[in-house]
Amino acid sequence: MAGQSWRDWLTTDTPTSRNHARAASFYHGWLTLRANHMAMIGLGILVFLVLVAAFAPFLAPRDPFVQDLSGRLRPPGTDGHVLGTDSLGRDILSRLIYGSRITLYIVTLVALIAPVAGLLVGTIAGYTGGWVDAILMRITDIFLAFPRLVLALAFVAALGAGIENAVLAISLTAWPPYARIARAETLTIRSSDFISAIKLQGAGPIRIITKHIWPLCISSLIVRVTLDMAGVILAAAGLGFLGLGAQPPSPEWGAMISEGRKFILDHWWVATMPGLAIFTVSLAFNLLGDGLRDVLDPKEGAG
Repeated sequence: MAGQSWRDWLTTDTPTSRNHARAASFYHGWLTLRANHMAMIGLGILVFLVLVAAFAPFLAPRDPFVQDLSGRLRPPGTDGHVLGTDSLGRDILSRLIYGSRITLYIVTLVALIAPVAGLLVGTIAGYTGGWVDAILMRITDIFLAFPRLVLALAFVAALGAGIENAVLAISLTAWPPYARIARAETLTIRSSDFISAIKLQGAGPIRIITKHIWPLCISSLIVRVTLDMAGVILAAAGLGFLGLGAQPPSPEWGAMISEGRKFILDHWWVATMPGLAIFTVSLAFNLLGDGLRDVLDPKEGAG
C-alpha cells in the first residue's frame, strides 16, 4: 500500500511543490528509459564497468604488473589465465580489469571539462552576440576544421606523452560541438518572454545565463556527452596505441592493443581482448545515449 501511494505521488498530474514536480519528471523519465531495452543493456554494461573498476583489487585474479616470461603468450584458459597472457607473461584479464579504471578516469575528466568549457563559450556567444559571438564562433570553427584525433595528436605532441596530457588534449578537441549546441539553445531562449520579464525585474546577464539559460541547455548537453563518450574512448585508445597516452606498464586498453598487434596472426587474443573491451564500452555509451535522447529530447528522438 505504501509502495502504491509512493507511485501515485510520483505520477500525479498536480505536483504540490517544485521539488515534487522535479521528482515526478525524473520518475517519468526513468520509466521511459526503462522501457527502452537497448538503453538498459547499455546502462547495465556501464554499471558493471564502474563496479569492476571500483573492486578491481578483489576481482583481478593476478597482479596486472607482474611479469612471467616463462608463461608468455599463453592462450585463453591455460594455467588459470582465463583470457591468456601477453608477451611478458602478464595476465590479460587482470590488466583489462585494472585498465577499466584508466578508461573511467579519462571519460570522467573529459565529461567534466569539455561540456563545461563548451557551455561557457556557447552561452556567452549566444547571449552577448555581436563581435563577441563572431570571435568565439570563429575560434570554434577553427577547432572543428581539424579531425579530432589529428588535433589531439598535435596537442599531445606539444604537451608531451602522458595520461593527463591525453585527457587535456581530448578535452581541447571535444568542446566545440558543445559550444555550438549551447549557442543555438541560447539564441532561442534569450528572445523568450520569460527572459524579458526577468530583465524587467532587474536581473543582470550573469544571473540570467547561470540561473535561467544554463539549466535549459543541460538536457541537450547530457545527451551529446553520452553519445560522445564512445569517441572519447576511441581517441584515448588511439593515443595509447601510438604511445602518447598512458605510459607502460599501465594497463591501458589502447596500449595493450598496440603491444598485441605484433602477434595478431599467431596470438590473436593479446590484441583482441582489449579491442573487445573498447567495443563493448563504446557500444554501451551509444545505446544509453540513444535512450537518453528519447527521454530528454523527445522531438529529436522521434525524428
